[in-house]
Amino acid sequence: MRFANRVAIVTGAARGIGKAIATRLASEGAAVVVADVNRDAAGVAAKELEAAGRKVLACPMDVSDPAQVAATVQSVLQRFGQIDILVNNAGIVGEVIPVHETSDAEWHRVLAVNLHGVFYCSRAVLPAMLSRKWGRIVSLASVAGKEGNPNMAAYSVSKAGVIAFTKSLAKEVARDGITVNCVTPALTDTDMARSFTPEQRALLASKVPMGRLAAPEEIAAVIAFLASDDASFVTGAVYDASGGRSDY
Repeated sequence: MRFANRVAIVTGAARGIGKAIATRLASEGAAVVVADVNRDAAGVAAKELEAAGRKVLACPMDVSDPAQVAATVQSVLQRFGQIDILVNNAGIVGEVIPVHETSDAEWHRVLAVNLHGVFYCSRAVLPAMLSRKWGRIVSLASVAGKEGNPNMAAYSVSKAGVIAFTKSLAKEVARDGITVNCVTPALTDTDMARSFTPEQRALLASKVPMGRLAAPEEIAAVIAFLASDDASFVTGAVYDASGGRSDY
C-alpha cells in the first residue's frame, strides 16, 4: 500500500479524471477527500468509495472561492490531522469560441477555476505540509498549455499558467520535503471531452499519434506515481501523458 497513512485531497473528484484519481489513491491505502463543487455528486462518489472499504470524506468546495478552500482544508485537518497529497484536478473548458467573441466574464471564469483555484488550494495546504516536511502537489495542466488550442485561448492560457506555477512553487519548496509536479494530458475520455462537437473531438484525436483518447485511469496512474515515494526526486516536472502528441 503506497499511500497507507496518507491523506489526499482531490479536487473535482466527483467524476471523470478526478474520480479515477480518488479511486486509485484510495485503492492504495490513502484516506481521500472528495472535493467537488457539486455537493450531491461528491456525496455519491464518496459513498462508492466507502462501499469498497475506503476512508473517505466528501467536501463540497468551489476552488475559485478562497474562503471555501480554506474552510475545507481546516475541515480535513480537524478530521485527519494531516494533509499529505493535493491533486489539483478541478477544471473547466469554457466556451469554445474565437478570442474576439470571448467576453470578459468568460475569460475570468475559466482562469478563476483552472489557474486561481490551483493557487488557492496549493497555498491552503502548504502550511500543513511544511510543518511535517513532506508533501505532494500534483496539478492537472494540459497539452493545450504547451501548444495552445484554437478557439480555446482562456483554457490554454490557464493551463500554461499551471505549468509556470508548478515550476515556480517546486523550486520554492524543493528543500522542504515537498514535490510539486503537473501532468499534461491530451484529450481524455470524460464528460468534458463529450461536451465538444464530434468534429472538435476528431480534430483533437487526430493530433495524437496513438490515434485515441486517453482513459481517465491512465492519467490517474501517472498521478499516483508522482504522488508516491517512488517519485521522491521528481519535482518541477511537466509530465506528458498525451499519447505522443507532445514531445517537449
